[in-house]
Amino acid sequence: MDNSQNILQKFAIKVSDWSEKWFPDSYIFALLGVVIVAIAALSIGAPVKDVAISFGDGFWSLIPFTLQMCMLIIVGYVVSVSKPVEILIQKMATIPNSGRSAIVLVTTVSLCFSLINWAISTVLTALLVLALAKRKELNMDYRAAAAASIIGMGATWALGISSSAAQLQANKASLPEPIYKLTGVIPFTETIFLPQSMIMTAVLIVVSITIAFLSAPKGNSIKTIDDFALHFEEEKKELQSSKRPGDWLENSPILSILIVLLGGFWMMNEFTKSNPILAISSLNTYNFIFLMLGIALHGTPRNFLNAVSKAVPAISGVLIQFPLYGSIAFMMTHAMNSQDLSLSHYIAEFFVSIASKETFAIVMGIYSAILGFFIPSGGGKWIIEAPYVIQAAHDLKVHLGWSVQIYNAAEALPNLINPFFMLPMLGILKLKAKDVIGFTVTQLVVHFPLVLFLLWFLGRSLSYTAPVF
Repeated sequence: MDNSQNILQKFAIKVSDWSEKWFPDSYIFALLGVVIVAIAALSIGAPVKDVAISFGDGFWSLIPFTLQMCMLIIVGYVVSVSKPVEILIQKMATIPNSGRSAIVLVTTVSLCFSLINWAISTVLTALLVLALAKRKELNMDYRAAAAASIIGMGATWALGISSSAAQLQANKASLPEPIYKLTGVIPFTETIFLPQSMIMTAVLIVVSITIAFLSAPKGNSIKTIDDFALHFEEEKKELQSSKRPGDWLENSPILSILIVLLGGFWMMNEFTKSNPILAISSLNTYNFIFLMLGIALHGTPRNFLNAVSKAVPAISGVLIQFPLYGSIAFMMTHAMNSQDLSLSHYIAEFFVSIASKETFAIVMGIYSAILGFFIPSGGGKWIIEAPYVIQAAHDLKVHLGWSVQIYNAAEALPNLINPFFMLPMLGILKLKAKDVIGFTVTQLVVHFPLVLFLLWFLGRSLSYTAPVF
């Protein structure tokens, strides 16, 4: 190891060396999560039969959310590989003049775009990494750059407009009745658009970029894309000839224009009939907007379909692993012992019992981060946590919107080490989670105490208000 390496570089490289040997594939990670939670459920006295039934019942429980997430990834990919965005990526790739500045660029793009759309952030930055990797003179560490492309998932995505929990709370129709009765409607102005939330977001952006720069390897410790012996086929674009009416329709922009016009009228109605902030908070509306944008940017149906076909492999991990996380959630909440209590209840009860108004942010932040490690689903996990978190907020007189932000900021932290949300990036860059984990762990080591401090410190300036129904 280069003796000139600073402490963050040494730490990141050591963890990377360890993870390359010991860190499992993300699918194995999900399987281990199922086994650990099953054993924990049995340990509280839940019958084996009930645990098994919860596993099976929960397996398909996240199908609607899974489809939404798959669409989010696909439309994000489609937009990111469109010709205008491709030109933008190529222009951005010319900006850095060194490997470390290239990693800073990737980190910045990831953090900023994740506030708008985490899927576009992940896909676009992964494609940016590929474009930068082609510049051999940069001598860019491929692992660190790949890790930088998903930093937004662990730092800022849940604090932006794609926050599943904030979206759920802003829409009465999306909330299960028991949660609505407890929380009421909490608009974006009381969650992600709180000044305190925006301050926290700004601090995390600056800190994340600084860590990415300081932890980037240099000298002999650098591993470029060539060290991984990866092969990426260059796309061969052939001129499409229209020999039959079907070919002409596929290669003409007319149908795409008509569809986008229809979609545009629908969006205009959607954003004028209600508060635009509430309209964009719907995940279906969100996906629809980016789907229309993808169709428009690709011009012809054939170009659009080609982009979709390339996006599909990136969702394979989601399709296979999301059902397992649905099973984990059900085993934590539906496998009851003789007292009709679940594993999730015991975990929540413990954290709520040791919390006070002063320590609420820290205690619930730790709880949310731990649960997020096993259930990496922003919206799905909030449905599990909301009854405990909001009830505790009522009892301790904590600002309800800030309680949602405590959840948001803390639940994103495990994404830095949980392979689940790395899957699209790993598929595009042809890497394994073990290749990037050393650099994301380095971010986590700094982020974890910082996030807890910010949640506590900034939350002190907010007062409790009753729910709005």
